Amino acid sequence: MSLSATQHDVHDLNKRIQAYLRAHAQRRIDHERCGPFVAGFDGESDNPFLNYAIPDDDATPQASDIAALIATFARRRRKPRLEYICEAAPRVEAALTAQGFAIEKRYPILICAPAQARDLPMAKGFALERTRSDLEIIAASVALAEAYGQNTPHPDPAIRMVAAGGVMVLARDTASGEVAGAGMATVPHEGVCEVAGIGVRAAYRRRGIAGALTGRIAREAFARGATLAWLTPGDEGPERIYVRAGFARASEQLHISLAEMQFGA
Repeated sequence: MSLSATQHDVHDLNKRIQAYLRAHAQRRIDHERCGPFVAGFDGESDNPFLNYAIPDDDATPQASDIAALIATFARRRRKPRLEYICEAAPRVEAALTAQGFAIEKRYPILICAPAQARDLPMAKGFALERTRSDLEIIAASVALAEAYGQNTPHPDPAIRMVAAGGVMVLARDTASGEVAGAGMATVPHEGVCEVAGIGVRAAYRRRGIAGALTGRIAREAFARGATLAWLTPGDEGPERIYVRAGFARASEQLHISLAEMQFGA
């Protein structure tokens, strides 16, 4: 797919990514259809980035649909929250804000096709390896928890993802054997996969590791049959790295959640 897409192509692209998001939610052990939404939940963590809903394409949710969605999250003691492609469901945002939801952030969507993926150099003394055992995934998850300032790693979702056909790549300090950073590409849905979770421990940053991981992860995903990879950069710094690895801006993802939520005892 060319990155210089027509308006029709961009519309199709947005719906392909939205379909991926819904399929990813439905792969969760705990997921639920709630009116025009599909919600996926992580039973081990209340991290909001692991618990969210996705609307159907061109959905027009009513107040009763949104109330039911809020109740679905409340039963699991999770904050009602959505992540979705705005252009694929343009009427959802206004319906949510009318019911008390507040925008967290709008993230650019970056995409990469197989012909655009590029390998980037990193400092000497590091090697990239695709994880081949649960122990390596656990070590990568520990590194990612530290990279993102989290107290507790959660390797089980990554173990399940890799077992289902996803990809996890780690960067290793060849002198010490320590995992310096890692990242992953999720199980594709109709050729679409997400490159996610790229993180580097603070002691190893500014050595080109994040960029090298991005390019290698994308190539590993394409080698396994993916035809489109996408990601959401946290800010402009990572975005510049991803662009060098072959990704380009194509769309926008909205993160939105209920502004106030109190759970009962």
